[in-house]
Amino acid sequence: MDKKIRRIGVLTSGGDSPGMNAAVRAVTRTALHYGMECIGIRRGWQGLINGDFMILNSSAVRHILALGGTILYTARSEEFMTEKGREKAVSTCKMLGLDGIVAIGGDGTFRGALELSRLGIPVMGIPATIDNDIGCSNYTIGFDSACNTAIECIDKLRDTMQSHERCSVVEVMGRHAGFLALYVGIAVGATCVLVPEHEMDFQKDIVERIQNARLGGATHFMVVVAEGVGSAIDIGKRIHEELGLDPRVTVLGHIQRGGAPTGRDRETATRMGYFAVKAFAEGRTGSVICTQEGSIVETPIEEALAKTKHLQMYRYEILEAVSASAR
Repeated sequence: MDKKIRRIGVLTSGGDSPGMNAAVRAVTRTALHYGMECIGIRRGWQGLINGDFMILNSSAVRHILALGGTILYTARSEEFMTEKGREKAVSTCKMLGLDGIVAIGGDGTFRGALELSRLGIPVMGIPATIDNDIGCSNYTIGFDSACNTAIECIDKLRDTMQSHERCSVVEVMGRHAGFLALYVGIAVGATCVLVPEHEMDFQKDIVERIQNARLGGATHFMVVVAEGVGSAIDIGKRIHEELGLDPRVTVLGHIQRGGAPTGRDRETATRMGYFAVKAFAEGRTGSVICTQEGSIVETPIEEALAKTKHLQMYRYEILEAVSASAR
């Protein structure tokens, strides 16, 4: 890319995740460091179509490092999926004099960025989703924060479940992936965890584990269910039918997306934001900023979208080994 980048836009799209603001802050301040201007595009791709923007300078992003959510707001855009919508977005880029866009979000965000790049707008992507299901990156912004939120909630649930000697069934987010559920399940010492990547055998994976835990002296049980498996309410009903227990079902839902980001998410978001702008400054575009083996790398967007991430099943084996049993 020969054209010097003088002004960039930054947007957040798709589901919000803790740490997005830290990434916006890093993009803004790194842009200023390299002598670029930075424009915040509000409400994702729809905002780029509508020309919904704000000027970002050092003071505009002051004190947002610790804030959850995103000061730029986020939205999904059906219009951007159309050719006419994307043409409007390009027109907005030209009107604002944007030489490039940093898009913060997940797969849907990157698909939008790819379409924009094919229309001549330089782009860089930053992976941010609590699901941690972006194939090209070992880690995505927001995962650690969401895990800690779920762990805190489940620890509190355990107190009351223990007091009443009950079974608790907790549904966590994660879309079609079990990364969040498995990590949380290990961290809270769950009796069993259900994830989409492991075909459920209700008798073996739930009934026998609860029975073994009871024979081993346990009087309360914790079942963590990834939303991609199905309804925690249905799982609770079946536990009642099979074991005669009276489970209490809790769907944590969007509470997992809120709250201040953890140190890991703040630091990772800052590094990713810095390297996204640094790539622009050095003439590279069209990639997603990823973490691999602890290092920051750039993966071309098309290649990034083609990759899939597989659950580390050895973690499931660990869960099986350390969960409560009669022995």
